[in-house]
Parts: sequence; C-alpha cells; structure tokens
Amino acid sequence: MKNEEKKEITVQEKKEVQTKSEPTTPGKVYLPNTDIVETETELLVYMDMPGVGKNKLKVKLEKNVLGIEGEIDSSPYSSLKPLYTEYNIGHFSRSFELSNEIDQSGIKASMDDGVLLLTLPKVPAKQPKMITVN
Repeated sequence: MKNEEKKEITVQEKKEVQTKSEPTTPGKVYLPNTDIVETETELLVYMDMPGVGKNKLKVKLEKNVLGIEGEIDSSPYSSLKPLYTEYNIGHFSRSFELSNEIDQSGIKASMDDGVLLLTLPKVPAKQPKMITVN
C-alpha cells in the first residue's frame, strides 16, 4: 500500500510528515491534490476528489487530526476493458494534524463539482489586531 501523508497545518510553516497506514476498504487509495490558502482569519483547504459524492465523503476530527476519506463507486467501470488509460480509479484519503491556532469547533466542509473545501478558522487570539494610534 502507498504511504499516507500527514500535514501539520500551522500559520508559519507547513511541514510534511509521513506515516504508515493501511486502509480497510478494498481498492486503490490515492492522496488527493490539495491547495492551502491562508487569509487573516482562516485557512482554506481545497482538495480534488473527482467522482466522490457528498454521501461518500467522511470528514472526521479526532485528537487534533483532521481525516478526510472519499469513496468512489467503481461499479460503472467494472465491465470496461480499457485499451489505454491515464486516469486511475480509486478512493481518496488524507489527514492533517492541526495546530492550536485553528478553532476546531468552527471547521466547515463543502463539496462542489468534485472539489472539497475545508474552512479552518483561526482562533481569534491568533488573528491580526489593529492598534489605534492616539
């Protein structure tokens, strides 16, 4: 099985850590392409998960680790006998270790056209603050 990557999300640094884990779901499992964008108040995590429906998507937060799993219904492809392929069919899995700068109670997830958007709000104390000059 392919190693699953974990990313620690912090405001100052995005450090990659690899850990070994094996899924219990039969079939191939892929690491979804991910973009992380930081604003003053939140981190936005965009993940490409083509073919995953909202009902087959699991987002779980446990012990500061945000785990994402998406399952593909591969039955439409089972009878096909491809001559040439560049696109592989399989499930998606990724996890991120969250820093204490993320307000875990405010995490939101939405899915649109195969792209998962996770909104990770920053703890208010960690957000920039303007100081008034008298």
